[in-house]
Amino acid sequence: MLEKVTSTKCKIRVVSDKITLSSTNQQLDFFETPSQFEKKISEAVVVSLSLVSLFFLVIDVDGVDPVDMSSKRLNLGSKDFISSLPDCLICHILSFVSTKEAASTSVLAKRWRYLFALTPNLEFNDSIYLNSEIANQRKSTFPWITRKKSKTPRSFVDFVDRVLVLHQNVPLNRFSLKCEDVVHPAIIISWLLKVMDRGVLDLDLHISSEMGYRLPSEMFCSETLVRLKLGIRDVLTITTEKSVSLPKVKTLCLDYIMVENSVFAKLLSGCHALEELVLNNLFEVKGSCSVFHNTLKRLVVSRSRTFDENHESVSFSTPNLVYLEHSDTIANMYPKVEFNSLVEASLNLRMTSDQIVSAISIEDIDRSPQEEMVGNATNFLMGICNVKILHLSYNTLQVLTYCCKPIPQFNNLIHLTIQSDPEVAWESLPALLKNCPKLETLVFEGLHHKFKNCGEEDKCLCKPWEGEDIPTCLSSSPVKVLKILKFGEIFGDEDIEEQIKQVQHFLETMPNLEQLRLYYDTSFDEDVYEVSAQLQWHPRVASSKCKISVISDSLCLSSTVPCSVVVVVLDM
Repeated sequence: MLEKVTSTKCKIRVVSDKITLSSTNQQLDFFETPSQFEKKISEAVVVSLSLVSLFFLVIDVDGVDPVDMSSKRLNLGSKDFISSLPDCLICHILSFVSTKEAASTSVLAKRWRYLFALTPNLEFNDSIYLNSEIANQRKSTFPWITRKKSKTPRSFVDFVDRVLVLHQNVPLNRFSLKCEDVVHPAIIISWLLKVMDRGVLDLDLHISSEMGYRLPSEMFCSETLVRLKLGIRDVLTITTEKSVSLPKVKTLCLDYIMVENSVFAKLLSGCHALEELVLNNLFEVKGSCSVFHNTLKRLVVSRSRTFDENHESVSFSTPNLVYLEHSDTIANMYPKVEFNSLVEASLNLRMTSDQIVSAISIEDIDRSPQEEMVGNATNFLMGICNVKILHLSYNTLQVLTYCCKPIPQFNNLIHLTIQSDPEVAWESLPALLKNCPKLETLVFEGLHHKFKNCGEEDKCLCKPWEGEDIPTCLSSSPVKVLKILKFGEIFGDEDIEEQIKQVQHFLETMPNLEQLRLYYDTSFDEDVYEVSAQLQWHPRVASSKCKISVISDSLCLSSTVPCSVVVVVLDM
């Protein structure tokens, strides 16, 4: 607490949604204590404890409350409620924030000096030491934090060393280390050996690759580790001296790592209980990748668009996988694809820039994409055909058009989401929808598409040019719920009337439709009323039991064809 104050009338208030800290001079009152210490509230408490002693956040010199507190306050008089809490409870609260933030409480009083080092979670991030402005501010506020100008950030290293020494006799649940600056590998490895020897449960490592890291074999032989996340931006090397043994690891995340197939396979084989695998920008030394695992339930494979090359070969054999998220360029080959239990998949398959150029050349000489493919993702798409829930990006629509023959039969699919884009045509959608005999819910993220072959029979989802009674893929659609997200979103020369016509065409042709929901991207209620009226009184509808809802942020209009409107005003 501050020893000097200019005004004895000064009242300090630190307020969150559920907690109010109030003090006058050297007294501290605690109001509205929550029934449990939720993470968000715990963070507010920790920050408040530091700020009450260091800053005047909310000052009321005249004694008038700046916030109208309607609920009853718990008046504890001059008792220091926070300091009366037991050490174990304070450490539990501190465990929800980073070690840096927890360390800021060490200036409150002698009792608090080392409490931050007794929490079960340790999180270190050297980014604060890389910002000179922040470092200077911290130096004036917390004198024990300094920044020495050297090739190695000694202040950060000393801080981690000191905390690990203080933490020797405390159970360690989580250890997170993020180093953007260059810390010598020997130092990093010494820290890792210490935490592995302590039986850490959750290890999150993200370090620079400028000096090259050879991770110790002890990292891959642990009887306690449950979650392992590695981001080293370098080649992952596992020594062959010891086999990988991580029998309790359920979650494995690899981020910006280059790895050989043999090393990757060795790592997976050592995780006998693995349930979740996240591969973010994983680079294969030989351009091939295989994910074989029997207990895996959730798989995320993602590479950013900056990587514009095809994998040589990609294989999957995960018989118990239920969720797949795949964002990458298509591979040249998919020798093995086994997803026997897959329930949900989100795909963002992309062609490379060279393949896109080839696809454009096919269009220029007026050849059908089905006659000449520029890549082949057919085997992969066949491998996921048992899914019940599927999300396809606009890139994947291009892949279906130019890199898949034939379109797979999705006999179990009940929920399909399509992302749209003004530069991507809907050529593949008619064949796709025909091959979804059990589809119940169809969602469009926008109604944008490139106008190509529009109006031709089953070449798009637009209304045919010739004749109004020509059967289309929509005429036999089993879809009961149609949702249009981002309705009214306009790009370039697009017109809202075109989107309304497209929705009207859906109404005219989908015989089993029971619900049509338009989520209108507008701030004007008049727009909602106008669109609702045009759809409500549309003369031709294929399903007389269809309920139409037009929804904006502030208004919801519901109607049954052809009339009967219900208005719901949504609270902002």
